Amino acid sequence: MEPKKSPEADLEKKKGLFLQIGLVVSLAVTLVAFEWKSYDKVEYDLGQLKVEDVPEEIIPITKQEEKPPPPPPPPAQVINVVKDDVKIENEAEIQETEVTQETVVEVQPVKEEVIDEPEIFLIVEEMPSFPGGEGQLVKYLGDNIKYPAIARENNITGTVFVTFVVGPDGSVKDVKVLRGIGGGCDEEAKRVVMAMPKWKAGKQRGKSVSVQYNLPIRFTLK
Repeated sequence: MEPKKSPEADLEKKKGLFLQIGLVVSLAVTLVAFEWKSYDKVEYDLGQLKVEDVPEEIIPITKQEEKPPPPPPPPAQVINVVKDDVKIENEAEIQETEVTQETVVEVQPVKEEVIDEPEIFLIVEEMPSFPGGEGQLVKYLGDNIKYPAIARENNITGTVFVTFVVGPDGSVKDVKVLRGIGGGCDEEAKRVVMAMPKWKAGKQRGKSVSVQYNLPIRFTLK
């Protein structure tokens, strides 16, 4: 019996070729499957853009001030030219005088008035004293000094040093506070010293002179 197929149509001879092609295709599909990457879908929220209604700034229209025109220049002065032969009335006459050796110019010097200021001593032979002595001075201060309310409320105590000048007539002047404690005590000490009666003036060589005197006044709370 003769075969029906032709030898060229026999596929058994090409079986090896088809096997190789199938292996190559399978390998390619496998590589593609391994290399293939999948990404999750991510949604990005950019938020909502809020546009606020900003009122439009209105720029006021300013009008430039117009400067007034400059004042007109003053009228030119007219100068009258007088000829040499014209006679001028009311012409002032200048008399020439010659200075000779006999001419004497008298210059009277002005005397400057010199005011003699009394010298102020720090230490003299006989120092000034309060009327009645130191005991009366302490009594005067105790009777006349009023403790300031601010110093009393803040418990301020201490010594105020006052300086003053006892004049030749015994008057107290130029009262100053050398060192104070505040709280109104400085002003009170100065007030009491300025209200003092006249002292017995200090003397130097038997003559009454001005003497500077320092007086400590102590403020204490009982």
